Amino acid sequence: MGGVERGFPSAEFEARIARAQAMMRTAELDALVVTSPPNVRYVTGFASEFWESPTRPWFVVVPAEGQPVAVVPEIGRESFLATWLDDVRTWPAPRPEDDGVTLLAGVLQNLPRRFARIGWELGRETVLRMPITDFNRLCGLLRGIECVDGSPVLWALRMVKSRREIERHRVICGLASDAFEAMPGRLALGMTERAAANTLRLDLAERGVDAVPFVAACSGLGGYSQIIAGSREVVLGDGAVLIMDLGATWDGYFCDFDRNFAFGSATDAARHAYETVWRAVSVGIEAVRPGATAAELWGAMAAVLDLDEAGGMDVGRLGHGLGLQLTEPPSNRPDDATLLMPGMVMTIEPGLEYAPGKMLVLEENVVVTEDGCELLTRRAPEVMPVIG
Repeated sequence: MGGVERGFPSAEFEARIARAQAMMRTAELDALVVTSPPNVRYVTGFASEFWESPTRPWFVVVPAEGQPVAVVPEIGRESFLATWLDDVRTWPAPRPEDDGVTLLAGVLQNLPRRFARIGWELGRETVLRMPITDFNRLCGLLRGIECVDGSPVLWALRMVKSRREIERHRVICGLASDAFEAMPGRLALGMTERAAANTLRLDLAERGVDAVPFVAACSGLGGYSQIIAGSREVVLGDGAVLIMDLGATWDGYFCDFDRNFAFGSATDAARHAYETVWRAVSVGIEAVRPGATAAELWGAMAAVLDLDEAGGMDVGRLGHGLGLQLTEPPSNRPDDATLLMPGMVMTIEPGLEYAPGKMLVLEENVVVTEDGCELLTRRAPEVMPVIG
């Protein structure tokens, strides 16, 4: 897509591991163990629909020095040997009585020990993809070694994207922008939310998008009351306002942005809300720069909403990080002091409740640059489109 080839060269993963190992020394970790799909993919390149099966756990050990070691079910041997890794150790999973626990414990016990601390996915927005009973048993086998939260290292790594990662964000944001711009010609008064969502999914598939894990097509008369419950068999009649919030991927990397459409006609209140939020997006984009904080980004957008006297919308944040997951740290919240750095990919997502039970949200995706930011999505129209 646009000259970008799928997959990463070994040099990309080697650079990631080198950064990880430098951070691990600072965090006093002898190893970092990853178990979840995005983190395993980040350090190895392994990608598979087989993650949908919860039967087998998968482990990758990133030691303080040297290459990672994959400790995986035998069924995954060939797939992991096809990555950049050379050291792949397996067991005949599923074996509930000992699903890789003893094998993994042996690998960890034999690592050089300096700090006697091993990091795991135990913190915010991470998940330990193994039974907690197995984790507790494993920690008991690691005599003299402490199991601690390694998520600060993982997020410090993943929040700042490489040039190649950003290329993938450009591809998916471009494909999704194309699809959204085609939607006014494909939507129709009287269709349902579910039909609208499926129209978008089909269009994206035809354009070469890999997956569409998230489409929230939510509507309401004069405005919608929620933005997370997905699509229903609700007819989009005269006066309905529809939000289509999209999370789609290309080569593993997400876009996450939305578009709004009125059907038949739009009330003055809905039009005014749209214009206000559109201005808040503009201010948010202008506020993105290296050295600013996520809290300052939130404040810039919140000020527009407050100055307009239209009220706010308490969804907890006005945007977030983006990458191998639909949502990643940081959060654009009034108490998030995370410094923005070049290479961070962010969503700008202001919203407001302009009448009881009626809200409007707009979202765009940007990447932080050396002197500001680059818009990855193509902006929503300045005036809300009306579908006749």
